Amino acid sequence: MTTTHEPLKIALLGAGNVGSQVARILTEDAEMLQARVGARLELVGVFVRRTDAEREYQLPGELYTTDAEALVDQADIVIELLGGIEPAKSLIQRAISRGAAVVTGNKALLAQHGSELYRAAAEAGTQLSFEASVAGAIPILRPLRDSLSGDRVTRIMGIANGTTNYILDQMDTTGATFDDALAEAQRLGYAEADPTADVEGHDAAAKAAILANLAFHAPFTLDQVHCEGITAITAADNEAAAEAGYVIKLLAIAERITTPGGDGADSTEGAVLRVHPTLLPRQHPLAAVHGAFNAVFVEAENAGELMFYGPGAGGAPTASAVMGDTVSIARRLVRGGPGRTHTPQATLPALPVGDATTSYLVVLEVKDQAGVLAQTAGVFAQHGVSIEAMRQVPLPEGHSGHAEAESSLRFITHRALERDLEQTVAELTALDVVTDVISVLRVEGN
Repeated sequence: MTTTHEPLKIALLGAGNVGSQVARILTEDAEMLQARVGARLELVGVFVRRTDAEREYQLPGELYTTDAEALVDQADIVIELLGGIEPAKSLIQRAISRGAAVVTGNKALLAQHGSELYRAAAEAGTQLSFEASVAGAIPILRPLRDSLSGDRVTRIMGIANGTTNYILDQMDTTGATFDDALAEAQRLGYAEADPTADVEGHDAAAKAAILANLAFHAPFTLDQVHCEGITAITAADNEAAAEAGYVIKLLAIAERITTPGGDGADSTEGAVLRVHPTLLPRQHPLAAVHGAFNAVFVEAENAGELMFYGPGAGGAPTASAVMGDTVSIARRLVRGGPGRTHTPQATLPALPVGDATTSYLVVLEVKDQAGVLAQTAGVFAQHGVSIEAMRQVPLPEGHSGHAEAESSLRFITHRALERDLEQTVAELTALDVVTDVISVLRVEGN
């Protein structure tokens, strides 16, 4: 295709797994991209910390530079794939102040400073796009921002971290221990050498903040997300879940709720953002997400229930999302018009996790004596928590629990306020007939 538009200069910050794949696409698919954009996308340089390092996709040596600021200053579009807060934040701010458009996959930065950067881009009349920051190749942010902008999203529930989904899937399907499943995830490249951000839920929490920001049009941040990881999940948890017809997934949940006002006060609408291991019924769509795949389940007042599924990590899938944003921006630059900006406007407070409504699976070790069931069930009733199902299971011979414990009781509750469920568990723990609280897991999707 012949075009008279000047080439658009692209600066790439970072040449890691994703950055190398972006460089490959810009180089090998240059003619296709030019035909789709109407101008050539010219990669003018790649910022790296070491110009002599070996890379997954090797460009001519003269394209690598350690001078990020000089590179940013000559670009029409800056693609930031450094990760972390600095120098990524300063470089993005520098690009925006010049009027350059920015594409980023930096979830940690957006979860902490997104509102500041969105506002800066809007004031500069340029564009900040970040589809690659959540769920890899899955197009979820653009549908939330555009396709559902005329609807009212009420809830998002997603598997937003491929590493933890792989580990939990291995524990469920093969009986692997947490440590063995983690080691295999590291061998396959799904988990980092230091997997803390994944297994402690921090990565999913950052994505929950970004999703809530777009879905509810309010400026949520990482510190407003209740976060629990998967390191405490045991074989006993998986056994109890499987016998009850559930599977354990690490879910990121963002939901609108209305809390009743006390003493005649008005009710309050807000949002609860939470990440934690969760039991899902085997028939729920998210329960069928295996391996390192991601999926996001969206509920909206008019559209109903929607699910977005696909590879949530990896160089090529994430690069696909980066290039989608890049091509979209490039088309706008060629055809003219203002940058598409995202500026959260709604006043929707973040509410504590105690205001959420959920269900619990509670597994207790109890003594073998009369009245145990009546005492434990009475605690649930005292806090207004109704029991959906209960099962008594004899403990295996040679179990490693308390010597005086003879059986376990497994309760699944109906939905109740999180704070009432927490108080119920605390009081159960204090009962003389309860020798141990083996497991407490939330249940969703019923």
